[in-house]
Amino acid sequence: MIMRLALTNVMRNANEKRSQRGIATVEFAVTAAFFFMMLVAVVAGGHFFWTHNGLVEATRRGARYAANQCPDVAAFSTCANRATTIDRVKNVVLYDSPTTTAPAGASPFVPNLEATNVTVTYSTTPPFGVATGTVTVKIENYHYIFMGLDLTMPKYQTTIQGESAGFIPANIP
Repeated sequence: MIMRLALTNVMRNANEKRSQRGIATVEFAVTAAFFFMMLVAVVAGGHFFWTHNGLVEATRRGARYAANQCPDVAAFSTCANRATTIDRVKNVVLYDSPTTTAPAGASPFVPNLEATNVTVTYSTTPPFGVATGTVTVKIENYHYIFMGLDLTMPKYQTTIQGESAGFIPANIP
């Protein structure tokens, strides 16, 4: 009787083990799919916020540079290089370098950002000058593309008051 009971328990355990045989694979498949989906979401979200912060910083950099330059207006005809100010500001936004042409082999700090997305506007009322007027740098119609997803980002804008406006006071050697 005891032998028969032990044999029945062994058979029951063998049947239970056999019925649980593929469950670990199914649990792994469900868990792994969820885990990898969350991993891709974290990477995509991180890339999106990196791009957002890059666009904000690009407008700030461009506006800080523009506030120290002579604007492309006739009132500043005495400034050197005023004809290329807007192009230099756009290059600061794109490449963090004011050179009049894109550095050889350089790509924009933010992928897919182009000069056509950047607008530089100097105020006319009050006129832009030393501690007067403002300069605004905008990035508009930027398309964020990641893994086939295409989103139009909002307008990014930074406005700063005129600082030195490219002039050096006469009492400074």
